Amino acid sequence: MDDIRIGNVARKTKETEIEATLNLDGDGSYTINTGIPFFNHLLELFTRHGRFSLDLHAEGDIEVDFHHLVEDTGITLGHAFREAIGSKEGIRRYAEATVPMDEALVRVCIDISGRPYLHYEIPIEEPVIVHFNSQLIEEFFRAFSNNADITLHIDAIRGRNAHHILEAAFKAFSVALRDAVEIRDPGSDVPSTKGVL
Repeated sequence: MDDIRIGNVARKTKETEIEATLNLDGDGSYTINTGIPFFNHLLELFTRHGRFSLDLHAEGDIEVDFHHLVEDTGITLGHAFREAIGSKEGIRRYAEATVPMDEALVRVCIDISGRPYLHYEIPIEEPVIVHFNSQLIEEFFRAFSNNADITLHIDAIRGRNAHHILEAAFKAFSVALRDAVEIRDPGSDVPSTKGVL
């Protein structure tokens, strides 16, 4: 089992520059600045409710569109997670969480499988929240899943308010991820009949 589960990743392209330090065994503390207030808010929820610690600084061409920064943040955090999870020995591996936020209810199921896959079923009738296109959240989760090598299912069971639905999604994601990375059996093997994840 790895004693310290921290990932630190810096990623720079012609469109974005992002640095993230993710501690899977943190205390819910964070310093987050993406230049997009609503996205900051969602990432703060992820950190606090998962009891992770996250330092994230992201800059990019948000005057063009938020898409590049949101997707590249998902890529960077996915890489940081993959670095932090290490050998995966003794982890719970599977987890799910269903979280309400007023009228909204969202379920997230996770398998730290070594196989990236995203199923995302979050229909939102009015997708724009204070200049933020909520459809970008699917791109964030796809980028995270692909770069963290996890299987991720996110389903809105019900909901009308876009803000509430996305808050519930990030809270459910964080709770499920926290449970999936829990060291259930210290010193045990990787939880797979293949012997590798």
